[in-house]
Amino acid sequence: MSETTFANRLSAADQRSRRPTSTLHRSRTRFGLVLLVPFAVLNAAVIVVPSLATVFYSFTDWTGVGPASWVGLDNYVRLAGEGDFYSALSHNLIWTGIHLTVPIGLALLGAAILARIRRAQVLLRLLYFLPYTVASVVTASVWQDLLDPERGVSGLSSFLGIDLPDDLVLLGNQATALPTIAMINVWALWGFLLVIFLSAMQGVDDRLYEAARIDGANVLQEFWHVTVPGILPTLVFVVLISIMWSLLAFDYVWIITQGGPAGATELVSTLLYREAFQRFDVGYAASLGLSLTFISGLIIAGFLLLQKKGWTV
Repeated sequence: MSETTFANRLSAADQRSRRPTSTLHRSRTRFGLVLLVPFAVLNAAVIVVPSLATVFYSFTDWTGVGPASWVGLDNYVRLAGEGDFYSALSHNLIWTGIHLTVPIGLALLGAAILARIRRAQVLLRLLYFLPYTVASVVTASVWQDLLDPERGVSGLSSFLGIDLPDDLVLLGNQATALPTIAMINVWALWGFLLVIFLSAMQGVDDRLYEAARIDGANVLQEFWHVTVPGILPTLVFVVLISIMWSLLAFDYVWIITQGGPAGATELVSTLLYREAFQRFDVGYAASLGLSLTFISGLIIAGFLLLQKKGWTV
């Protein structure tokens, strides 16, 4: 038997042995696709269809009931010249700035300290994470009562005969209302970020810390040159989701002040809610929602561009 004939027979035998495996693979693929059909239908029903409807209604004048009147770009022209929109967007930017610094900084510090604690670490992690598990409506209501001039800290101080300055009425002051609500959100959020950072820090190789100590690095140098590079993917992810959450912030502001006092805490999301469900201008509210989607898309696109150029992880 020639070498060519033997090789051909081996190839034919190999193909015959692969056929059952290939058939089984195709069968499993088809079965998996069948199982995905209900989820695809559900996804289309709750995401795709409402999204397309939002795009359509943003070009209409609609109260939410009855037929919609096509108005073209009128809602977007109004949005571009609306002072309330730019004011709300500026508040979103302030909210974003707070959440990109305070909770992330606290979480990094807390995680770095907690990573050095071996005893009772699980209990401490649970205690820090606990505020995040409480419903936002509960957290907001409790803090609203605590900051109430009559029932909260100020009321208690008056009962005890302690005079506090008037500017401690934080939620009634236009200059302090938005930062106060943001800090309430920070109180509920930073423990969650701490747990994320702590999990990432525990994945950093201990030999890198040992090498840094041998080179004479102190605690701050270890953190900056070993910990931060080691958790950089997690840090970038947290920054990105913090920006997204800040653009979509709604619950704490609406529960505590509903955008007041005098619009000092109005966000784009609360303005959207007010336009849709109080003023029944659903078409304009849809254009507000799409503006947030467009801004979020720009941020994600910028992040992906930086990632492609190698400027991020």
